[in-house]
Amino acid sequence: MATIGIRRQTAADTSRIRTLTRMAWARMAEHTFHFLATDIQGTERLGAALAKVLPDGTTVCLTGTLGAGKTRLVQAIASACGVNRCDVVSPTFVLCQHYSAARKFNHLDAYRINDDDEFLELGVDEMYASDGITFVEWGELVKDCLPEDRVEIRVEVIGETGRRFHVTSLGEVAPHLCQQLEDLLAD
Repeated sequence: MATIGIRRQTAADTSRIRTLTRMAWARMAEHTFHFLATDIQGTERLGAALAKVLPDGTTVCLTGTLGAGKTRLVQAIASACGVNRCDVVSPTFVLCQHYSAARKFNHLDAYRINDDDEFLELGVDEMYASDGITFVEWGELVKDCLPEDRVEIRVEVIGETGRRFHVTSLGEVAPHLCQQLEDLLAD
């Protein structure tokens, strides 16, 4: 006859379970902030706010139609950190640009990438591990290559000059980012 040992759950076990549960919920947490920019100045405002709240080492996946304003938003963020706006160009044909001023930026474009292997050959794992902010335009095309903890920004065209930005913080990268943006951009 086999003996089955049953151990009573201790307070330490309960505490450990609660901590693991909180961590699991934090990893799954999605927080989204919506911002309507009626003109280019609105995009500049959002870019300046993002420059203040994006932590170093963050990966930002940018999605939206061709001409929606993905590069324009990167220009606004980089400009708020001291990068000359004219230096920030779409990396569609060169695939990757690097900028440095008060902060470091890696700016990638996955539009012309054939597959995940080609994207990984750009050295993105090193970029993700760096203290620079890594922007990936058309990131939905290489979603399997993106870190789980990231910020996703979907740009939606609203009329001739308007843009609606949907900023989503995924995982633990910036759990308070959306609240910080809301506080900074409150009218």
